[in-house]
Amino acid sequence: MGEQMQRMKILAAGIFSLILGLGIARFSYTPLLPLMQQQAGLGVAEAGWLAAINYIGYLSGAVIASLIGNMVLKDRLYRIGMILAVVSTFMMGITDNLTLWAVSRFIAGLSSAASILLGSGLILNWLIRHNHRSELGIHFSGIGLGIAGCSVAVELMHQNMDWQQQWLMFGVLGSLLLIPALAWLPAPDNSGTTRSGQAMHDQPPSKLFLRLFAAAYFCAGFGYVVTATFIVAIVDHSPGLSGKGTLVFLVIGLAAAPACMVWDLIARRIGELNALIIAAILQIVGILLPVLGSGLVGEMIGAALFGGTFIGMVSLVLTMAGRYYPTRPAKMMGIMTVSYGIAQIIGPAITGWLGSKQASYSAGLYLAAGIMVVGTVLLLVLKEVQRHGK
Repeated sequence: MGEQMQRMKILAAGIFSLILGLGIARFSYTPLLPLMQQQAGLGVAEAGWLAAINYIGYLSGAVIASLIGNMVLKDRLYRIGMILAVVSTFMMGITDNLTLWAVSRFIAGLSSAASILLGSGLILNWLIRHNHRSELGIHFSGIGLGIAGCSVAVELMHQNMDWQQQWLMFGVLGSLLLIPALAWLPAPDNSGTTRSGQAMHDQPPSKLFLRLFAAAYFCAGFGYVVTATFIVAIVDHSPGLSGKGTLVFLVIGLAAAPACMVWDLIARRIGELNALIIAAILQIVGILLPVLGSGLVGEMIGAALFGGTFIGMVSLVLTMAGRYYPTRPAKMMGIMTVSYGIAQIIGPAITGWLGSKQASYSAGLYLAAGIMVVGTVLLLVLKEVQRHGK
């Protein structure tokens, strides 16, 4: 098989794994949430807790990924994670028991970590090893495609299927995606050199840089999670926008699909930290537009800004992590994702609690935007730290 053909198959395996592990196992919950509230009696606070439990699973997976150095074990856990993504999706459709839903969301969180961290690490390692550009933009388009695909699927299915049948249909789709996600990713190479014989060395950043970077990424996680979890419900509860939430979620996915490739190009021009700062500022605008009563056009512009930035930030951060640790990319990726993941547990729980008190998600969005401002300031400080080599 030609080198370019092999590269495209490996990137495709990664894209399919993200559509499965994040798109279906994680993000199908968002467009199905209003339907589960109507048909299955799921309350606002319970919806928030289920989202938080999903992130506890994700965080647990991130911790595991950060502790594992062995590429063969990473590969095995990645494959188990992809199978769990399908299992957790079917679980949502075969019961209306809140405890079992919680177990499903935890398992789905583990599988999300497997696809975004272990899968990304394995693919980045292959790219560096075979002297390709160490960028994950194409790979991360799978997240946007997953979000967009889930939105389209729910829009097509909701006329003829109830919430349970839709979950089961997602399980069937996931089973089909599982085949290339497993078959097209080759067994990892454990040697310490690239294809051309160059040695691969880790170049870790300073402890101060790492701490500030993790704190900024925590803020990004909080900014991301509130909108990502509740946007469909937020739009559906806005005056005159009932039923338009899935459309807005589709816009997020369509904006996210090419975003990582665009941010890769921007980062090549102006540097990764500058790109992260611009993305953070645009994301703050995207978070605030839905609560400013801007109507459907404003909601869609906000969704496009949000979708076009959140996944770009994830891709840039994880690519930077992989470059600092080419021999064990999941190490720093895992540390950063633990920081992001803690925010993702706190965010939905606080927003669900605020929502149940105020019968609105607005306070949660204002809080998310405020924390994103703090994160942007931290990124600016990080630039100074990098400039002075601290």
